[in-house]
Amino acid sequence: MALKSVTGLAAPALAIVLSLSACSGSEPDGDPTEAASVDPSIGAVDAEATIEAREDNFKALAKAMKANKAELDESDPDFEDIGENATEMVTAAQKIPALFPAGTGPDSGEETDALATVWERPEDFEAAATKLIDATMALRTAAQSEDAAATKEAFGNVGMACKGCHDDFRKEKKEG
Repeated sequence: MALKSVTGLAAPALAIVLSLSACSGSEPDGDPTEAASVDPSIGAVDAEATIEAREDNFKALAKAMKANKAELDESDPDFEDIGENATEMVTAAQKIPALFPAGTGPDSGEETDALATVWERPEDFEAAATKLIDATMALRTAAQSEDAAATKEAFGNVGMACKGCHDDFRKEKKEG
């Protein structure tokens, strides 16, 4: 289910997820969204924890992306591994919209690579996140076909979806 806007539905959705996970009585399983927290008494988002959770989510996405690149560079890629990595990428991509609630941008006072455009243009950000979700799902499907050319093309489309979001919604990385 796609969220209508980052500021409209993402924060309440994150609060519900976090409330349910807090009631589970079990230890966190490494899910990056579990690090985010909301103070239920005031509905305020813990910007530091949320930013850390989204950074962890992007690191997981990048790790799976790098593993797939290495696999696709092989003469005989392991499509099962690519599919498993693609599933991890789908999971990470699906978490992105909820990891950008209001109050976790540059105005939060916390260090973040996210640009204010995430919150200024929520429909565009949601569309970019949806492109990434769709691209990672297509990669998983291509890997299941065991067609190297189709899988490489789908992988390239994931890279383009990443770039599209980075161009508009993330600070430029400094070289060096």
